[in-house]
Amino acid sequence: MSPLRPTLNFPPALLLQAQPVRVVFFDVDGVLTDGSLYFSEAGESLKRFNTLDGHGIKLLQRAGITPAVVSGRDSAALRKRLSALGVVQLRLGTEDKAPAAEAILAELGLDWSAAAAMGDDWPDLPLLRRAALAVAPPTAHAEVLAVAQHVTTRQPGAGAVRELCDLLLVASGTYARELEAAAR
Repeated sequence: MSPLRPTLNFPPALLLQAQPVRVVFFDVDGVLTDGSLYFSEAGESLKRFNTLDGHGIKLLQRAGITPAVVSGRDSAALRKRLSALGVVQLRLGTEDKAPAAEAILAELGLDWSAAAAMGDDWPDLPLLRRAALAVAPPTAHAEVLAVAQHVTTRQPGAGAVRELCDLLLVASGTYARELEAAAR
C-alpha cells in the first residue's frame, strides 16, 4: 500500500507564522458551535458540537499543542464535551478573556508569541490582538475579521476549528505522520 500524500495546502507565510504555536485559545459559541443558543423546556443549555473539530483537538494534544477554552458562557454540556476531549485548560463564564488567557499562559510557562487564538466577536479581540496567530470563522463580526490573519473556509461548529488544527499540525510537521498512521 502506497503512503497517503496530504492534500491540504496552506500559504507558506501562514505556516511560518503558525510554527511557534504551542497553545490555542478557542472561544465556544460561534467557534466550536455555530453560535446558536438552544435551551430545553427546563431551561437547560444545549450545544451542538462537530466531531471533526473534536478529532482535531485530540490531534493537537498528540502533537504537543495545548487546546485551551476561554468563554463567556459555561454549561454542563460544554464541560462534558471538553472533558471527553481531554481539554483541561478552561476558563468558563468569564467576559474578561485576556487575564484568563494570561493565567493559562503562565501555568504553561508560555507567552503570547507561542499562542494562537480563534474567536468570532468583540470579547475575543483582546486575545486575537495579542496572539501570534489570530484566526476567525467566516461568520465572525467585521471587527474580528479585520484583525484575523486567517479566516477559515469552514463554518463555525462545522469544521472551522478542525481547519485551524490542521494548519497547526502541518506547521508543526506532524500532519503527514498522523495521516499515515490513521490510514494503516
